[in-house]
Amino acid sequence: MQPNINIVNKKARFEYELLKRYTAGIVLTGTEIKSIRQSKARITESFCEFNDFGELFVVNMYIEEYTYGTSYNHKPKSTRKLLLNKREIKKLEKDVKNSGLTIIPLKLFLNENGLAKLEIALARGKKLHDKRNVMKERDTKRDLARVKKNFS
Repeated sequence: MQPNINIVNKKARFEYELLKRYTAGIVLTGTEIKSIRQSKARITESFCEFNDFGELFVVNMYIEEYTYGTSYNHKPKSTRKLLLNKREIKKLEKDVKNSGLTIIPLKLFLNENGLAKLEIALARGKKLHDKRNVMKERDTKRDLARVKKNFS
């Protein structure tokens, strides 16, 4: 039984308005998957982009070097290819080029077969006033929860 690995990008929901979600596979080497199974990865500063051949890659994803790896260990911040259906890739590429949207990773997890998957989202950047509204709503919810707790 695999331990439940969930590496989440918490800043994504605050910085971006999420439009559509996809689950993509990742092309990894042996030492990379071993580090992910030890929960030694970060996706907070990463983003996705297309290359000249229409393939989707995740950039700036940090996977710590495997501690028991030899000289064949991986680079921590290399670009990694994402695996999606051809029509999903074409749709994403069209949306990114025409609409000015971006693709960001939301969650890195292991599925029931032990394969690493990356949940990505087509997103639009939020403006400063949108972020302020989110912070204001969060503060009011917290204050209401305190008041309810004191009266209980």
